[in-house]
Amino acid sequence: MDENFSNQIQLFKSVFKGREDVFAVRWEKETKSGYIPAYFYDPYMYRAHKIKGGTFQNYKDKAYLKLTDKEIAKHLNGEQLIGIYPLLSDNSSWFLVADFDKENWIAEAKSFINSCEAKGLPANLERSRSGNGGYVWLFFEQPYPAIRSRKLFISILEASGAFSMFDKSSSFDRLFPNQDFLSGKGLGNLIALPLFKKTFEQGNSCFIDADTLEPLKEQFEFLKNIKRISISELDKSYQLVSTSVFLLHLKQTMGSLQLH
Repeated sequence: MDENFSNQIQLFKSVFKGREDVFAVRWEKETKSGYIPAYFYDPYMYRAHKIKGGTFQNYKDKAYLKLTDKEIAKHLNGEQLIGIYPLLSDNSSWFLVADFDKENWIAEAKSFINSCEAKGLPANLERSRSGNGGYVWLFFEQPYPAIRSRKLFISILEASGAFSMFDKSSSFDRLFPNQDFLSGKGLGNLIALPLFKKTFEQGNSCFIDADTLEPLKEQFEFLKNIKRISISELDKSYQLVSTSVFLLHLKQTMGSLQLH
């Protein structure tokens, strides 16, 4: 591994931080596809288990593979597409991502980005693996509680017009992480990492200019200079949202009392 590629891996790791004790890989079989946690296991022992009628799900002699430099190298080289689990064991995350994937995803993603940046919260647009959707990434200087970040950015999504609980035509699909808390029974939802070589070479799975929709020419230079949101800025924005929601609720309550 040459020094430049090694430096790219370290930079990639420093930006896309999630759980390091487990990661997922994409699988494809005929018309089906999905993601599964990567495991270490003895294939001969597993084969004997399978012959006896066992399944991989109830095979106990397996362990999660850790997310190492070698695994990331495979992703960047196009050997395997990796997904990471953003929700950490303390229910915080290093980033939040909004997923847009319907016909007007471009306009609604741009609207969300503009709303974030108007509040001093830098947002970054990635075109999805298929090319028919996008992810808006917001990176934090330190892990931030998911219950707060999700409430904050759902509020911004609603204010931008990109999302409404009553509008089923919205291109907004979900947030990553998609849970406030880990249930204790699973890993939470995963997000596929960008710059997977095979789709990156097609102009997808990479960061793009929100105005021109063209891939940024130097992806790793962009990652090196990416702007992260401070915890104090997140707290400030969260408090403003919480206060606004409280005042709106109070106004509605007072209006209801006056009617009676």
